[in-house]
Amino acid sequence: MKALSQRTLNIAASLTVAIDSLAKQMIAEGKDVVSLGAGEPDFPTPSAVCEAACDAIHNGKTRYTAPVGIMDVRKAVCEKLKNDNGLNFTPEQIVMTSGAKHAVFNALAALINPGDEVIIPAPYWVTYPELVKWLGGVPVFVHAGAETNFKITAKQLASACTEKTKVVLINNPCNPTGAVYSKAELEALAKVIVEKDIYCISDEVYEYFVYEAEFVSMAIFKGMEERTIVVNGFSKSHCMTGWRIGYDAAPLPIAKIIGKVQSQATHHPSNIAQYAALGALKMGKQEIQKMKDEFLKRRNFMVENISVILGEKVSAPEGAFYLFAPVSKYFGMKTAAGEVIANSIDFCQYLLETQMLAIVPGAAFGNDGFVRFSYAASDDALAKACERFKKGIDSLKA
Repeated sequence: MKALSQRTLNIAASLTVAIDSLAKQMIAEGKDVVSLGAGEPDFPTPSAVCEAACDAIHNGKTRYTAPVGIMDVRKAVCEKLKNDNGLNFTPEQIVMTSGAKHAVFNALAALINPGDEVIIPAPYWVTYPELVKWLGGVPVFVHAGAETNFKITAKQLASACTEKTKVVLINNPCNPTGAVYSKAELEALAKVIVEKDIYCISDEVYEYFVYEAEFVSMAIFKGMEERTIVVNGFSKSHCMTGWRIGYDAAPLPIAKIIGKVQSQATHHPSNIAQYAALGALKMGKQEIQKMKDEFLKRRNFMVENISVILGEKVSAPEGAFYLFAPVSKYFGMKTAAGEVIANSIDFCQYLLETQMLAIVPGAAFGNDGFVRFSYAASDDALAKACERFKKGIDSLKA
């Protein structure tokens, strides 16, 4: 038989999805697994969202709609962007997508030609480099460590740009680190982006979960309106992970290209999910604030406990709901079975096999010396996770 697509064969599967799927399989088999792998809020989808979806079904809103999405939903997105972010978009610039991951793909598909370089700050969300490679682009990683709170500087960005640079992909707040760029930091990055005449994809899906900082959209700065694609969605903010609904907000020429791509690839996201998103946009932010307050308490619990277990202070993330913790000092140590922990993948595999604790290795995010805990889980699950993490570490031998 003839060979399959080499371009597709060369991309890696999502390690976060793989770990979450394995943990769920083990739980289905009756194993007592504590899973902090997936970035999935443990709260129910708000009733207003569910009611909007049910109303759409009962009212027969189940036919094909425009590939870019339902007009009323796109208008509501524009209102949200204006009221929350100070951004001026028209409905023609909004494309509804099957989740924010799909929105990232659409944005990259509209911009990348083979050989184009895409700058990706590291640590990064696992999907970014794989989508870039799939579309024929070249990921260029700019590394930011704990000493800079996992944020790149304008100087680093400028140094990474070449004649082949097409776009920089900013995730703010960041998965996996919870880093939040200040307004001044973003403005400095924006000046470089404009000076170098490149595009920016700004993934802002965690914007509502910012704690001691202020969220600012990258698109708000001078010269950025015509070169920024804002990616957002409802999975995190409204506990709608399974609904698969998000959007691109883009300069009109780019939005038209995205609409063309979508008309051939998926047509449009589920009408029911779109009407559910409309319900989410209309419901106010009381439920979001409740979740944010709960995430803040959980964050503080995890920072305190993981710091004690590791014997060193772990930085408190300013946003999202992840804790990125250093574990490289355990590399080279041995398990009770005599196996050597060589890297973060070994470390996480060891915890899953011996302690039934699922967390994600930092290698998946471009920083092998760390692991990611999701604290979008119950208080009981977080307490058990800390106990198992400590037991696993205490069982290692030099």
